[in-house]
Amino acid sequence: MQVCRTIGEIKEFANKARVAGKTVGLVPTMGYFHEGHLNLMREAKKNCDVVVVSLYVNPIQFGPKEDLGEYPRDFDRDCTMARSVGVDAIFAPGNDEMYPPGYNSFVEVAGITNKLCGLSRPGHFRGVTTVVAKLFNIVKPDRAFFGQKDAQQAMVIEKMVRDLNMGLEVVTLPIVREADGLAMSSRNVYLSAEQRQAAPVLYRSLCAFRDAVAGGERDVQKLCRGIEEMILSTPGAQIDYVEILSVPDLEPLNTMTGRCIAALAVRFGKTRLIDNIVVEV
Repeated sequence: MQVCRTIGEIKEFANKARVAGKTVGLVPTMGYFHEGHLNLMREAKKNCDVVVVSLYVNPIQFGPKEDLGEYPRDFDRDCTMARSVGVDAIFAPGNDEMYPPGYNSFVEVAGITNKLCGLSRPGHFRGVTTVVAKLFNIVKPDRAFFGQKDAQQAMVIEKMVRDLNMGLEVVTLPIVREADGLAMSSRNVYLSAEQRQAAPVLYRSLCAFRDAVAGGERDVQKLCRGIEEMILSTPGAQIDYVEILSVPDLEPLNTMTGRCIAALAVRFGKTRLIDNIVVEV
C-alpha cells in the first residue's frame, strides 16, 4: 500500500492506474477507521481495480465551537486497517497541501444543505462539498463510496456530481451498526460508559417509527412525536433535530408518501450523534 502525502504523488498513482486500463475507486474519510469505513473499502475493492482512501480531517467543515482539535486520530492504526482490506493507496495531505496560502475557492450546493445538519452546523456542507470536489478532481475516480449514516451528506454529494457533470458514480452503502444497533461512528469514542449504554435509543426510536409506518401510520407530526418521546425518555439525551422528509429532495411532509427519511441528531453531553432510516410507502 502506497502512502501519498502530496497531490502530485496521488495524481501520479491514479494516472498510472488509468493508463493501465484500471478502474479507480475512492473512499473519502477523516480517518479513525471503524467497521463502517472498512465496509466501504471492501465494497470499493470488489467494484474497482484500484482503491484510494483519502485520510484528511478537513478543517473547513468544522464550526468554530466544534471538535476539530479533539477529533480522534491514529494514522498508524488507520494504515494497518486499510492495508488489511486491500487498499492500494492512502492519500493523507496536510492542510497547506489542500488549502495553500491564498486559497479562496469553494463549492456550494444550495437547497438541500439548508436543513437538518445544515441548519445545526452552518457552513458545514460548503466545507464538505469543497473538499470532496477537490478530491474528485485530484484522484478522478470512476466510483466514490459513502455511508448512509451521513445520509444528507451522500445526497448533497450526489446532487453536486449531477449538477456539475462530474462524470463518476456515487455509491452509498447501508449503515454499519454495533450489535446493539448504535450506528458506527468515529465520535462514539467520546461517549462515557453511561452515555454509550443510552445511545442505542436512537436506533430503537427509528425502528419504532418504521414499525408504525408498516402498521399504517402516515401522520408525519405524530410519527416525529413518537421518535422524540422515546429519545427524551432516556436520561441525558438532548435532541438537536428529528425530522421526516422526502428523498432525495429533503422536502418537508405532512403525510408519509413515496420514499421518506426519518433523520435525527441527538447530543449526549458534548457528543453529537446522527442516525436515520429510509422507508417507502
